[in-house]
Amino acid sequence: MHSSIELKREVEAIQIPSGDSIQLPMGLKVIITQSLGGTYTVATDFGLARISAKDADALGIDPEADKKEHEGESSNIPEDATELEAQVWSQLKNVYDPEIPVNIVDLGLVYDCRVEQTEDGKSKAVVKMTLTAPGCGMGPTIAADAQSRIMTLEEIDDAAVELVWEPAWNQGMISIEGKMKLGMI
Repeated sequence: MHSSIELKREVEAIQIPSGDSIQLPMGLKVIITQSLGGTYTVATDFGLARISAKDADALGIDPEADKKEHEGESSNIPEDATELEAQVWSQLKNVYDPEIPVNIVDLGLVYDCRVEQTEDGKSKAVVKMTLTAPGCGMGPTIAADAQSRIMTLEEIDDAAVELVWEPAWNQGMISIEGKMKLGMI
């Protein structure tokens, strides 16, 4: 996982932690430091960058094969969640902070997740989440990733992901599975 790869083509990436969009040139040597939730964090001469699944071919990766390799994550879905809300939680478990190898659910970043019926009878997922640090430039990118994952569900017509700062996140919010992955227990 930590060997150097030469980019097969120019690729758009998100610089970490600023969240700025950058272009990585064809032929640039990168090292994949994390490959979770269909995104790839790479180390470059310019620092860390995040490459989306749609651009995995630039890394020489088949995203479908990589997705199958990472299926079967643990549960941690609230017991009172409806069936559709459980599906939304499952989608959120595919969203990762590019610097931490634990999904946003197991990190304890998702504070609320519910599905509401709009006046016109459509289903809208409403998620409140936070970040490990309020100044994280990746916040909008992580929230957009969460929203796009939710929108892949057929039964969901709309999704809103709101970044909130109260209560302040702390390491005590990490699930047992997350703490195990991070070597905290």
